[in-house]
Amino acid sequence: MRHTHGSIEVICGSMFSGKTDELIRRLVRATIARQKVQVFKPAIDIRYAVEKVASHTGSTFDAIPVEKAADIRSRLDADTTVVGIDEAQFFDPEVVDVAKELASRGVRVLVAGLDTDFRGEPFGSMPTLMAVAEHVSKLHAICMACGDEASRTQRLVNGKPARYDDPVVIVGASELYEARCRRHHEVPR
Repeated sequence: MRHTHGSIEVICGSMFSGKTDELIRRLVRATIARQKVQVFKPAIDIRYAVEKVASHTGSTFDAIPVEKAADIRSRLDADTTVVGIDEAQFFDPEVVDVAKELASRGVRVLVAGLDTDFRGEPFGSMPTLMAVAEHVSKLHAICMACGDEASRTQRLVNGKPARYDDPVVIVGASELYEARCRRHHEVPR
């Protein structure tokens, strides 16, 4: 089943906001609709499973790990109508061109990723993907400090907020990160 036109849908938010769960929900619906689905993830993300996208709540969906965005082109089956890309913030800038090319060919492209890094700044190619997308869904978590809505990812080092000049990319989960609201998000300089 082909779509009448392609599109890009971005699912973004902080860690623990349900981005991958929402991506998987949309992928399952496409599968139920008998659409040919392929999912790609950065090879750097081996937190839960190498050949699956996995949410913090335990949901999984088969995925192909790739080193760089251009690898999606060579691994894509000709009859694929829906492409999922998880953890898009870890891909090189070419992920934007890949998503746009696929959408122009009539493919529905579902992209999930962190919109901001631990500093609270735009992360990788996510701002550009959000700008070129037809649909953007920003999800929120619960602040671990006060229980309000959280839109930030707090990195912790030995229980204390990571410093601004720490490396931007460190793959981890609840052992290194927690969701925070604007008021409780801290990044010492």
